[in-house]
Amino acid sequence: MGPIMIVEDEEAIARVLAAYVRKAGFECLICKDGSQALASFEAAKPVLVLLDVMLPGKDGWEVLRGIREKSACPVIMLTARGEVGDRIRGLNEGADDYIAKPFEPEEVVARIQAVLRRPPQSLVDPDQIVFGSLRIDRQSRSVYLNGAVLSVTPRDLSLLLFLAENPNRLFEREQLIEKVWGIDYEGSDRAVDLSIKRLRSLLLHWPAAEGEIRTLRGTGYQLYANTSR
Repeated sequence: MGPIMIVEDEEAIARVLAAYVRKAGFECLICKDGSQALASFEAAKPVLVLLDVMLPGKDGWEVLRGIREKSACPVIMLTARGEVGDRIRGLNEGADDYIAKPFEPEEVVARIQAVLRRPPQSLVDPDQIVFGSLRIDRQSRSVYLNGAVLSVTPRDLSLLLFLAENPNRLFEREQLIEKVWGIDYEGSDRAVDLSIKRLRSLLLHWPAAEGEIRTLRGTGYQLYANTSR
């Protein structure tokens, strides 16, 4: 399991949050500004980010947008501004929760645990789907893993897109043939198995902590999304 990343420039608050987070059994990483948080994010692979809005350099909104460009990692916003408009903005821009200062550390830990109990989510928008370090760009029909572009055949890409758009759902071979190959396809359903085999080879270095393509023997396949919760 990755650490909880605390992005907070007030040292006293960061220390208190870190103490309670560690007491709850999580590892902890503290970043004092937005630029440091974005620079550390991919290597750290946090399981959740506690993100202050008012930060030196890049503020919390910029950091949130930077995270959401590449990851569905849960983010809880922390701020002294408790107005309804700010809470709505945070949630609309992709935050999973919003806590106004001053707060009780026990409440923050409870919110962390509540967010981590939610079903895994992918980052889905009109142009891309993101599961951790795996990103599928719909517009360019490109697949990226850890920032590197993968060479995927058009049919395999169509299958991967379909599974990624329906994470954690099981599909029988016949369903995949109909949805991806088309109802007029007259070949063997063995084509699904071969396509899955090629995709698994391409995604060999996709961390199991983020997801995998699973086989349910005698039944079918699913893209299982696992955010280390």
